[in-house]
Amino acid sequence: MSKQQAISPGKNFFAGGFGGVCLVFAGHPLDTIKVRIQTMPVPGPGESPLYRGTFDCFKQTLAKEGFKGLYKGMAAPIIGVTPMFAVCFFGFGLGKKLQQKTPDDVLTYPQLFAAGMLSGVFTTAIMAPGERIKCLLQIQAAKGEVKYAGPMDCVKQLYKESGIRGIYRGTALTLMRDVPASGMYFMTYEWLKRLLTPEGKSPNELSVPSVLFAGGMAGIFNWAVAIPPDVLKSRFQTAPEGKYPNGFRDVLRELLREEGVASLYKGFTAVMLRAFPANAACFLGFEMAMKFLNWAAPGL
Repeated sequence: MSKQQAISPGKNFFAGGFGGVCLVFAGHPLDTIKVRIQTMPVPGPGESPLYRGTFDCFKQTLAKEGFKGLYKGMAAPIIGVTPMFAVCFFGFGLGKKLQQKTPDDVLTYPQLFAAGMLSGVFTTAIMAPGERIKCLLQIQAAKGEVKYAGPMDCVKQLYKESGIRGIYRGTALTLMRDVPASGMYFMTYEWLKRLLTPEGKSPNELSVPSVLFAGGMAGIFNWAVAIPPDVLKSRFQTAPEGKYPNGFRDVLRELLREEGVASLYKGFTAVMLRAFPANAACFLGFEMAMKFLNWAAPGL
């Protein structure tokens, strides 16, 4: 196998940011649908649900709001996701570097999982407020009432209503979602990269289809772990103030009582449909940016 490229958390930071932009463009429409399905009101007796499923929600959104409706609230994730993925890939690079005794060490899968978990801790500080704002903007469009004029207005109002705590509401749930899911995400990607690398080649020389496949599957494995805490988080972050005094335990109890275990996998189709193309685009963007950075600044 040819010599592996030394890990550079700094390069990971810039390449991860570019990967994040690619991910938002590829995945935002299905993210809007996922949040709308997860937060739609429970139908009363004899009423039919607001959306019959992923494709119905897609059709209704297109019919009522046009193509732009699918990209509602995208400014917040672009502003949040670019630094978030930069920090995420930086955390993973740092986690790998901390576990290497020499730059040529090839890490084991548990070590890669641990490095991925570290990246999940890093990203939560940026992720929690960004997610809260995104969810609130996405559901207000679906409800038809406009409380917030945009992301900055949303931050101002939340801060006025309940201080910094209002902006960071749902942080514990974001940690519960992102720490194990990030471990799974990066471990799966590295595992598939190694699996798809031809004999005698380096994983850094993978073809575009292989990178897309490994990145897409990493996204699917990530969300398989992340969906239940994500459903709880969407509910908790969009609920009226004081509805769940004991935090996620109350949300979990209510969901299980009213809608059963299956409700923890609400939005599963939309998540999985989005996970593959969005994360394939993300890792392809990351690898391309990495190649450019290694060419432009080999010594960094």
